[in-house]
Amino acid sequence: MADANDTPWPPTRAEGLRRLDAFVPRAGRAYADSRNFDHGPGRHANASTLSPYLRHRLVREEEVIGEVLERHSLAQAEAFVREVCWRTYWKGWLELRPAVWRSYRSAVADRVAELDRDRGLRDRFESALSGRSGIDCLDHWAGELIATGYLHNHARMWFASLWIFTLRLPWELGADFFFRHLLDGDPASNTLSWRWVAGLQTRGKTYLASPGNIARFTSGRFRPTEPMATTADPIPGPPPPRPRALPPADRPEPGPVGLLLTEDDLDPTTLGLDPDRVVAVAGLCNPDDRSPMPVGPLPRAFTTGALADALDRAGRAFDAPADRLAPTGSGDWPAPVLDWARRLGINRIVTPESPQGPARERVDALRDPLQNAGIGLAVLRKEWDDAFWPFATAGFFRFKDAIPETLDRLGLLALR
Repeated sequence: MADANDTPWPPTRAEGLRRLDAFVPRAGRAYADSRNFDHGPGRHANASTLSPYLRHRLVREEEVIGEVLERHSLAQAEAFVREVCWRTYWKGWLELRPAVWRSYRSAVADRVAELDRDRGLRDRFESALSGRSGIDCLDHWAGELIATGYLHNHARMWFASLWIFTLRLPWELGADFFFRHLLDGDPASNTLSWRWVAGLQTRGKTYLASPGNIARFTSGRFRPTEPMATTADPIPGPPPPRPRALPPADRPEPGPVGLLLTEDDLDPTTLGLDPDRVVAVAGLCNPDDRSPMPVGPLPRAFTTGALADALDRAGRAFDAPADRLAPTGSGDWPAPVLDWARRLGINRIVTPESPQGPARERVDALRDPLQNAGIGLAVLRKEWDDAFWPFATAGFFRFKDAIPETLDRLGLLALR
């Protein structure tokens, strides 16, 4: 088997930092002028290609923006800063409306069951995934996603629009297809972007792909002549729920702790923990819980490799044993965590907060078993999330207005 570092996307913090360093000079006007063009597989120099590393926090949002703002003013780098903050906005939006994530998970399960009952739907679904949809560009993007684990953001929008409005396939199955194959598959960004294209996120607003737009922003690689939807009526569905107040984060109690990592936050040295307090580190990761359908080998390898990299770094940083835990039985996560804590005499566990998604579900399932065993669990929120998430109460443009002030409060505007 090839070493993870021999892949086009080595799943390490060192690689994320290398990409950041290479991108920073282009993060200003060059990025703003070229970012919407999809030049094809392996030709994404106009993008940062940092999204898999940001998604798992192999590199953090504040250090990415901090490096960029050391080289460019906020006005010069506004387009890139805004794109990084979009990911935070989606996470905050979903955190304030967790019922939307639960509804999506339930709907995917229902749609997968529907595939077994409806042969026609299954045939159309499988044709779209296997390059037989009859739309050349969409067939190409489906193959590119499976083969590389990545799609340009503009291609993701075109694909979702064609899937929903031209092929008339359920949006939940398209979102699930992306989530199963994207290296940067993010529960919030992926789910809510598909909802936005479908007209469920911003009521009455949809995204319609057009042949002219595709031809322009692929520089003529595709010039669609196939019939495409010319209207995009919003998919029926309930309006988004009102946002809840952001729940307060846990506070760690004094004394020795075990540090538990998930794939959502793999920079373990930024929790403000005294290294002498961390007596052991463990990792909890299961790519298969992204979907009831098979998860692609590329995101599986990236996620597990990223966790291995984080455990290695954490073990050295805290001078503590670091273990990857595996579930027992059919997804029983409390058992290995309890065994790990008991074996090492751990009475308190701390973990970085996961946004809504599979890792959050995994951690939530630990609370009662740990409490019943007399083991404390503190879920610690990063300063970046605590600063930004409360602004995700409405649309992005209201959130966008808070970006300069929030960056200033985090000390990132005083870098130049």
